[in-house]
Amino acid sequence: MAARLEIMSKNRVPLNDLARNTQQLRPELDAAIARVLDSGYYVLGPENAALEEELGAYIGAAHVVLVGNGTDALQIALTVVGLQHGDAVMTVANAGAYTFTAARALGAELMYVDVDASSHLMSLATFDAAIALASRLPKVVVVTHLYGSVADIGPIADRARGLGIAVVEDCAQALGARRDGRMAGTFGDISTTSFYPTKNLGAIGDAGALFTSQSKLAEAAKRVRQYGWESKYRITTAGGMNSRMDELQAAILRVKLPHLDKWNERRRSIHAEYQASAGGDVHFASASIPGHNGHLAVIEVEHRDRVRQIFDEMNIATDIHYPIPDHLQPVVTYGTAAELSVTEFAAQRILSVPLFPQLRDDEITRVGDALRRL
Repeated sequence: MAARLEIMSKNRVPLNDLARNTQQLRPELDAAIARVLDSGYYVLGPENAALEEELGAYIGAAHVVLVGNGTDALQIALTVVGLQHGDAVMTVANAGAYTFTAARALGAELMYVDVDASSHLMSLATFDAAIALASRLPKVVVVTHLYGSVADIGPIADRARGLGIAVVEDCAQALGARRDGRMAGTFGDISTTSFYPTKNLGAIGDAGALFTSQSKLAEAAKRVRQYGWESKYRITTAGGMNSRMDELQAAILRVKLPHLDKWNERRRSIHAEYQASAGGDVHFASASIPGHNGHLAVIEVEHRDRVRQIFDEMNIATDIHYPIPDHLQPVVTYGTAAELSVTEFAAQRILSVPLFPQLRDDEITRVGDALRRL
């Protein structure tokens, strides 16, 4: 029995396998790590400065600020656009409660927006509906680009700015994705991302960044990430925290960044193969959005537990991103700004299947066979 389980484990198609990515780049990564160790700079040094410049060129943002993780990036973004205790933040409830965590740390109220039934993203229609039902305007709207697809951010940002609402983009799952010819992260007043290891551009630990073309926001973010310092030990900005990317993570991300477009293209190709295998009988949340980066392959199915069992019987890993909407989390004790019927319905049906650039062709075929069974 133990031998059979070991064989099944070895033959299982993983949801992700970070070791494969590391193995591909091991000589370059080893050299980058050695470079940092030999330099004597370990926090906010030359690797940070170089990565900020390289990411800015890649995204098309004038300023990049590297921080400790993606949730800190959200909290810093909310701080520098002027969010105060008691203000409201409007966002979706189906994206893992990261904006919820950042906003509540600042004492803000959450006002939730339902999502489009096909893409699972905020749309102009759902934003307008939430605004119409709200008792007051939010100070900030956080638009999350989920599963690797970019929301219809242009019209949402225009509408929000017309109402005096600051716009933050959460690009943690959408680095390298595009909409209307523009990169995710270039539409909002300020944008954030995570480099958590499972992201399309992943570190080997926690790391994050902010992007903006507004120099005042960038300078404020740099102060907030380091205690609110204007200069060493001189605190001039409220809301300061300790959130700095270490040099090892920056060096590793510099090795990986030139490969990002190639990896994203591979992800999109795998996603397209899955769609072809399903033959139109299975809805893929990212399928309707051109320019997605293939971060996740998320399908919508009835009888999800039975479907997961089918994949498990075929020795294929699955997961749910995300099973509990923010407003239904046990810690939440207050209401929402809109009816979230689509969010709640989708949360009972979504299922993520394996998708990462280093999947082997035979593994892709096995996932496709499982999709055909649906």
